Order: sequence, then structure tokens, then C-alpha cells
Amino acid sequence: MFPVLMTLALAVAFAQTPQVVPQPSGSRPSQPRPAPPPPPTVTPAAPQQPSSPAPAAGSPAAAEAVPTEATLGVPVFPNAQFLASYNAGRGQRYYIYGTTASFVDLVNYYRTTLKQRGELTYEVPATHEFDVGKFDEDRMAFPPGVVIKDFQSDVSQGYPNPKPGGQPARFPTIIQIVPVQK
Repeated sequence: MFPVLMTLALAVAFAQTPQVVPQPSGSRPSQPRPAPPPPPTVTPAAPQQPSSPAPAAGSPAAAEAVPTEATLGVPVFPNAQFLASYNAGRGQRYYIYGTTASFVDLVNYYRTTLKQRGELTYEVPATHEFDVGKFDEDRMAFPPGVVIKDFQSDVSQGYPNPKPGGQPARFPTIIQIVPVQK
């Protein structure tokens, strides 16, 4: 959004700048040309980033309130660490958790607790989805659900812990929860 505002500000400034009109050679204007007016002062609005972390005082994720299972509408894997929440748009948020449990353990846990098989949406990196509510495209940006992603592979040691000095330093598996909207 910020580049759009800058482009708009430059377009306004350019439109108000007097254009130089070529004169035939040898002729000079009889009156001096007035000084161009100063460009308008445009103060762009603060850019809105739909996928930015929720604002919090102090450190970003550490100061953010950890959502409860009641808020999310689904269980959170035991010992999963809340990392951050993001604005998904259309009044939705999604919540990211890191865990040291394996991808297979997480899939089995959510199959049991949600009483559904879910769907393996990607084989590499392994990504498994569980739908937990109806998707209304007029009101929602994402369908409510739980997504599990395997971040550990031959090329990745895992998802980096965003908390400075946080343990573990990397999470082999990530859980993304989009709550059911009421």
C-alpha cells in the first residue's frame, strides 16, 4: 500500500508542476516566468499490512496473549509453543504454534481429537489439513481449520524460533490454526 501512496503523491506533484513549453529558436518571452509553486506536502497514511503480527507492547510474540482452546475452537497440541498471530483479513486471525513433536505424531493427535482423517495437501514439505468449520467466502479469508507442516528436511533444520534466545532454536513442525468464526 505504501508504494501506491508514494506513486499517488508523485503523480499529484507532477500534475501541479508547470510544464516547459518549447519556444521557437531566437524568441524569448517578454516577461520572466513565475517561479513554480512548491510541491504539495503529502503525508502518506501508515501502511496496513494484512499479514503483519498482532501489535503488542514490548517484545512482539512474547507479550501477545496466548489464545485459549475456547478462543480457537480446537485443541492445541500439548507442549506446543504459541509463536504469533496474524491478521488474515476479513476479521479473521490465524495462530502459529511450534512444536518439537514429529509431523506424524501431530497428524495422529489431530485425527484422534478432531475425529476426522484430514487431508495430506502436500507431500514435500509434508502438509496436512483438517477442516473444522464451514467456509463462507463472503465473510472469510481462510477456511477454519488446523494445518500441520513439517519444517525439518535435508535442506531445513526446522522453523526458526522467533523469540530471541527461545528454546528450541528451531521447530521441526508448525501448527497453524484458523479459528471457527461464531
